[in-house]
Amino acid sequence: MSKFGDLINSTTPVLIQFTAPHNAECEQMQQTIEEVALEMAEKLTIIKIDIQKNKELVEALRIKTAPTLMVYKNGVMVWRQSGITDKNSLVMIAKAFN
Repeated sequence: MSKFGDLINSTTPVLIQFTAPHNAECEQMQQTIEEVALEMAEKLTIIKIDIQKNKELVEALRIKTAPTLMVYKNGVMVWRQSGITDKNSLVMIAKAFN
């Protein structure tokens, strides 16, 4: 988990997308995330984490469902939501922590 700590310890907001393969909601969310990535290119780091390959991290963060999205800034979680979120909401959230 020390690698995770390195990923989230940034002055630029970091959006973590916890996802599961072959999950319709995760696939739908992926398209939204890609649109957000284009719009927020230099102002947001986006990291995708497969919940099936990272069980220890998922357990430590108490993730119960995919997709789950989290925003970290300076190593601190500043926002979290499970389920589908629209592009405009994600952009507003990212801008709020810039």
